[in-house]
Amino acid sequence: MPEITSRRGLLFGTAAVSAGVLLAGCTSNESDDEPASNDQPAADDKPGKQVTIGFAGPQADHGWLNAINDNAKSRAKKYKDVTLEITEGSNDTAQQIGQIETLINKKVDVLVVLPADGKALTQVGLQAMRAGIPVVNLDRIFNSPQAYRCWIGGDNYGMGLNAGHYIGEQLKDKKGARVIELAGLDNLELTKQRTQGFDAALKNYPNIKKVARQAAEFTVESGQAKMSQLLQAQSNFDALWNHDDDQGVGALRAIEQAGRDDFLMVGGAGALSAMQAIESDNSVLKATVLYPPTMAASAIDLARALGQSKGIGGLAEFEIPSSLTLYSAVVDKENVKTYLPTGFK
Repeated sequence: MPEITSRRGLLFGTAAVSAGVLLAGCTSNESDDEPASNDQPAADDKPGKQVTIGFAGPQADHGWLNAINDNAKSRAKKYKDVTLEITEGSNDTAQQIGQIETLINKKVDVLVVLPADGKALTQVGLQAMRAGIPVVNLDRIFNSPQAYRCWIGGDNYGMGLNAGHYIGEQLKDKKGARVIELAGLDNLELTKQRTQGFDAALKNYPNIKKVARQAAEFTVESGQAKMSQLLQAQSNFDALWNHDDDQGVGALRAIEQAGRDDFLMVGGAGALSAMQAIESDNSVLKATVLYPPTMAASAIDLARALGQSKGIGGLAEFEIPSSLTLYSAVVDKENVKTYLPTGFK
């Protein structure tokens, strides 16, 4: 892969790290049998070089996407040395490309982009990188690693995996256990990955069989409609995994209307309403698997570090990583108080 030159005049690839390590080795006062220390400054809360970060995401037409925007804005406000240029956001790829090109023309120092469609926006990511503006690709990944300096996002496969293991542990002693799945939009790769992870986890529990799967659309209305269909088709099951807490609001309505309380439900993403229901413990919803929108706050941290030519505190490397995959923690009654502040509306 051809390497792209950054504004600092260093390469984004291994050459930059190698040169830095060599320099540290040449100037070290430590003995040969001791590891050379890394004195490269790491990003911290102290004000440093002023950095203008351009932020472009899709339209906030979903609770999680709105939380993405809120996390980015609130994180940027934390730093006196950060100016955030944020676009309106759009689900129209041509419009989002135009918004990003405007940020490129403004010559922002770093770009954070959550593309409405990673494949469709790859070229504008490449355009920014070629203009010397490093890109932090947030969640929906571009088709080419040359289109971004760093990717940070959630783990859809891991989300399904952890949901499956949680359900599996609850039902491991039940003979002939039956589970059903309320998925998201089936034309999205993330939905397929969540299902693949869920199915892989269930293979560890030979007593459990998945007896039904229905795709919804990540909306309250679709969750209610599709859950009603599942309840009519499946009179007996022990657990439900719902991919998304927004559509889970509708699913819970359908469950309550049907008067069903004979199974446990696990949600997905980490909405505040789901966490509050888990804390109250007065419904079938017993857990949710996180897909944390705090990734947008972390993307701002990474962009600031890039703009200030710094690494990350706690890591020995001179540069920030090329990718960061967040963990999909399971939130249940035991730990919900810890995660409540991260719940999104």
